[in-house]
Amino acid sequence: MTAFFEQLDEHRFRATGHTAGPWTDEHQHLGPPSALLVRELERCAPREGTVLSRVTFEVLGPVPVAELTVEAVLERPGRSVELLSAALSHDGRPVLRARAWRVVSGDTAAVASGEGESLVPPAACAPMTIPDDWQCGYLAAMEWRSVSGGIFTPGDAVVWARPLAQVVAGEEATAAQRLFTVADSASGVSSRLDISKWYAINTDLSVHLHREPVGEWFALDAQTVVGPSGVGVAGSVLHDELGPVGRTAQALYVRER
Repeated sequence: MTAFFEQLDEHRFRATGHTAGPWTDEHQHLGPPSALLVRELERCAPREGTVLSRVTFEVLGPVPVAELTVEAVLERPGRSVELLSAALSHDGRPVLRARAWRVVSGDTAAVASGEGESLVPPAACAPMTIPDDWQCGYLAAMEWRSVSGGIFTPGDAVVWARPLAQVVAGEEATAAQRLFTVADSASGVSSRLDISKWYAINTDLSVHLHREPVGEWFALDAQTVVGPSGVGVAGSVLHDELGPVGRTAQALYVRER
């Protein structure tokens, strides 16, 4: 099976061509490195009975398709709530940082509410059309199915996706890692601009989860707003096949090419 990363030692990983984004084969789409940082957060000072409730990524520069170093620390220990941080570096320079809140899980099933409706399952949806000249490493390493809209249909979109590649070679990814391979794509699938003529580059990604994700397929019920001063916001409701699982938000830097 193909993989986004090959592990070299405890902290070093080599990115494969499957991580490459659609603009250049030298830089990664943010999905795979986000999943790699989540993997590190899951392994940082692990505690039974805890869940990640929010992960925010700050994009410090292009993430190269190259050898990378990953580290995570427990910033703020706590009995019920903990703050974790992780960084992905290239040649000693951080290119992507993440901070996450981890909370002790509890039983609130009797009062759970406000999730929303489940989507049409991926098996009932048509493959999302991707032109041959956009079949980059990352896009080709994911399976895409459209409920409505998609990358080359401007406007709101509802799209299912699942990784066809492992996050780390020889290792079964967790559901959370698989979800984070998808989460950064909300701004891409719901772009309101001609992406061959405009940049809409996200400077960050925040993911809030109200329950633990399950399975392989994850959907983005995504919307993008473009403001009048070169700034936009993309957001989505995240789904697995059981229903809504959380929300995403991205700030966008918008410029004509």
